[in-house]
Amino acid sequence: MLRQVHEVLGLLEGGFSNLRILVVGDIMLDRYIHGEVERISPEAPVPVLRHAQRYERAGGAANVAMNLAGLGAQATLAGFWGADREKEELASLLDQDGVNYAPVVTGSLPTISKTRIVARTQQMLRLDIESQKKPSPDDLQRLIDTSVAAVAHADAVILSDYAKGALSDELCRAVIRAARDRAIPVLVDPKTRDLGKYSGATTVCPNLNELSQATGVPSYEVDALLHAAEKQVVEHEFEYLTVTMSEKGIRIVRPGYTYHSPARAREVFDVSGAGDTVIATLAAGLAGGLKVETAIELANLAAGIVVGKVGTVPITSGELVELLTPSQDLRSDERVLDRERVKRRVEEWRAAGETIVFTNGCFDLLHVGHITLLEDCRRFGSKLIVGLNTDASVQRLKGPTRPVVGEQERARVMAALAAVDAVVLFDEDTPLELIRDLKPSVLVKGGDYTIDTVVGHEIVIAAGGRVEIVPTVAGFSTTNIVKKLTGVC
Repeated sequence: MLRQVHEVLGLLEGGFSNLRILVVGDIMLDRYIHGEVERISPEAPVPVLRHAQRYERAGGAANVAMNLAGLGAQATLAGFWGADREKEELASLLDQDGVNYAPVVTGSLPTISKTRIVARTQQMLRLDIESQKKPSPDDLQRLIDTSVAAVAHADAVILSDYAKGALSDELCRAVIRAARDRAIPVLVDPKTRDLGKYSGATTVCPNLNELSQATGVPSYEVDALLHAAEKQVVEHEFEYLTVTMSEKGIRIVRPGYTYHSPARAREVFDVSGAGDTVIATLAAGLAGGLKVETAIELANLAAGIVVGKVGTVPITSGELVELLTPSQDLRSDERVLDRERVKRRVEEWRAAGETIVFTNGCFDLLHVGHITLLEDCRRFGSKLIVGLNTDASVQRLKGPTRPVVGEQERARVMAALAAVDAVVLFDEDTPLELIRDLKPSVLVKGGDYTIDTVVGHEIVIAAGGRVEIVPTVAGFSTTNIVKKLTGVC
């Protein structure tokens, strides 16, 4: 149970906006190319990916800054990037989310980028662009000077170390000293066997494998490993260690005291960037005055949300607010949502580990065929969203005499059904944009469709979901019902 929940909600709903947090570390650009593999190339024994979607994300220390911006904090980013196209793409992403940045441009090194080729949810290949050369002494000194100067305006500092050369021993010592002189917290995401590199930091946040490398204790001997972690705290003058333990949750470790925040059960699509989310949320919580135990619990909830997404995607304050104020026992009219509210509801459900199913239609004059479709939909997941054509949309598709029942009445009737968890109206001829917004886990269509002919199938599959085709009930349709009624009249 999250402690200080009212204080947490206050921070999420605006309090973080007063916080200035500096992130120093290895800056990267993450690219994703999604598609489907249906054949082997005749040129060589390799799979052929049919491209469906490509996008870019901020990675490494840049993703930490994006998480802070998503929480509403004022994030400043420092590190290295090159004078290249990747730098421009990354700067554009940071600008969109309001991240301040002051990286040192290195003329001799490229901006680090990682391109992942993904078939559905299976990563097939990763292409890395980076140099094995180290930054020059002049560039390293410029980054130290920039970072130390930025500490003077920060409420907390994060050192995001991906072992790519930005965080030299000298920089870590200088930044930690400057931060501790101002009595502000310093948090470290480590990538080294020697945690002494970060001596004096408030906390270092290793996972079990990283802690094992630092202590020499096997990661599967958890009790001995955590005991060794206590010695690391004393030896390197940390206030505590924050150990991320994957599905086991997060543990605070210091001599004579531990606190464990267990992970919540949820559907995991991708763990990329989860550590960035944890350290960003923890830093924001500590800078905002939360007790460390509460900040850890909040960070754990945030990690649970991002692992339910595909790719490196930062957390947002709205997602956490939805999770902390869940909807329960909704009346049927409360299940009829506009687009923004249904997006927030989906984020809440996804964070709680629910499998989101989507179907759509006019649903004019509800009949047994409709009920059968909806019951089939519910078999594929735990939450069902129905996209409902507006009256104007139905008229364009069915003619001027339709619908028989107005959109508000149709929506209320659909929302009252036990199988349905949310209803959202759309005015377009197809639900393509709605599917793009919601990215359901399962897209369901009834009838004689094939997967390739279902509107939105590319979006769902590229995001790691699937499409299901269910048979219709023969002889039942709204058109037939209207014909019968017209004949009687």
